Amino acid sequence: MKQMTIEQFAMQTASNEPVPGGGSISALAGALAAALTEMVAGLTIGKKKYAEVEEEMKEAVEPMHKICEQLLDDIKRDSESFDLYMQALTLPKETEEEKAARTAAMQNGLKAAVAVPLSVAKAAYEVLPFAETMVVKGNKTAVTDALVATMMARTAVLGALFNVKINLESIKDEEFVKETSKEVEVLEKKAVAFEQKILAQAGVSKSVVE
Repeated sequence: MKQMTIEQFAMQTASNEPVPGGGSISALAGALAAALTEMVAGLTIGKKKYAEVEEEMKEAVEPMHKICEQLLDDIKRDSESFDLYMQALTLPKETEEEKAARTAAMQNGLKAAVAVPLSVAKAAYEVLPFAETMVVKGNKTAVTDALVATMMARTAVLGALFNVKINLESIKDEEFVKETSKEVEVLEKKAVAFEQKILAQAGVSKSVVE
């Protein structure tokens, strides 16, 4: 999917096919957040005015590039994890053995459909500390880019976690659901709080983004 043009990807999303869906779009949002953060770092490096923070800017480039690449790959991985579940639905269910095998495959597919967006959410969250550095210390002519990166990262986290939660509803492994739900709740709260902290440092009031 990452080889598509922007127009092709948008049109594929708009089609009546179930993928790419919200999970893939969340991964894309996170990738763009990382890319914007890397861009602001690049626009700051080499400027005499920002010589004191140059090392911090350089330290952001590689991790943001890696996260961007990871999340671009996750666009396809999210769609593939959905396909695993859909394939399980087509398995035969005539005998008790077939029914058991089908149920197990469905549950495994659902867990895969949880693992990918959870990974996306965690990766997107990692963008936020770097985005904060760009907002506070980066090239001021690009502060709006850093703010967009911040909001895109938050959206990527929450969007991915929505997909985690919807899939958890169909998973029968109670311990897995309990532990993952706790992880989701913590990450949601942290992402929202971190975004608000960054926006406040830029003088953006909370009411503007609510």
